[in-house]
Amino acid sequence: MPFNDYVKYLTQQITAYMDTPAKEKKDQKAKDKEKPPVYSNRWLGILPFAFKVAKKKTN
Repeated sequence: MPFNDYVKYLTQQITAYMDTPAKEKKDQKAKDKEKPPVYSNRWLGILPFAFKVAKKKTN
């Protein structure tokens, strides 16, 4: 991804975030906190994720 495209994407994401109302941002954060984390990541850390990624790369 060229640097200009990356800057353009970042700018779009930032402006979209800034344009959303504060209430909507607060609701989204509350909704994300309600969702429990993946069991394997919560109890075992990032190791299960690392193994999954390594397994996918070998296939």
